[in-house]
Amino acid sequence: MSQELIDAITDMREEDAVAITKKLLDGGASPVAVLDACREAMGIIGMRFETGESFMPELILAGEILAQISAVVKPRMQQGGEDKKLGKIVLGTVQGDIHDIAKDIVGFMLDINGFEVTDLGVDVAPEKFVETVKSTGAKIVGLSGFLTLAFDPMKHTVEALKAAGLTDVKVMIGGGQIDENIRQYTGADAYGKDAMAAVAIAKSWA
Repeated sequence: MSQELIDAITDMREEDAVAITKKLLDGGASPVAVLDACREAMGIIGMRFETGESFMPELILAGEILAQISAVVKPRMQQGGEDKKLGKIVLGTVQGDIHDIAKDIVGFMLDINGFEVTDLGVDVAPEKFVETVKSTGAKIVGLSGFLTLAFDPMKHTVEALKAAGLTDVKVMIGGGQIDENIRQYTGADAYGKDAMAAVAIAKSWA
């Protein structure tokens, strides 16, 4: 049955994916098993995107399907007491950039992997990251940016966190034009090439 869900997501059959999710949960499947199927499906979609078999519209639709599945699964997770969090993460697309598809997928994957995610949205100023880290007590910050103009705001955000004395907060960055060289330029602690990499990095810091 979980293979049915994987197929529905990777085939972009939105209504089927939600219906299968409900059927699985009503049939006694654990929310974690459903989310594992989502993870597997996103891995397949990510590979297709990298090899040029699928494109941005598919990624956008996959993000929408995940959001719907998440809305069905989350209440069941809380009922089942499966809500112990590994840590708190503040996530956002940096100032001057309004791309949010990849960020939303990263946020979803972090969430279903046990992190409490505060998503600040897009075009987020360095001061807003600092303020939110202080108010939530988060120890991890995820900075997303698709365009080259995101490089300097990422650097400024890392500097703002340090200037605020938040030296124990780890920062990871990711997005379209980001690579290891940009990580060094910004002073961030890690670069994740996709959502699964972001999860692995966050777990290593949890």
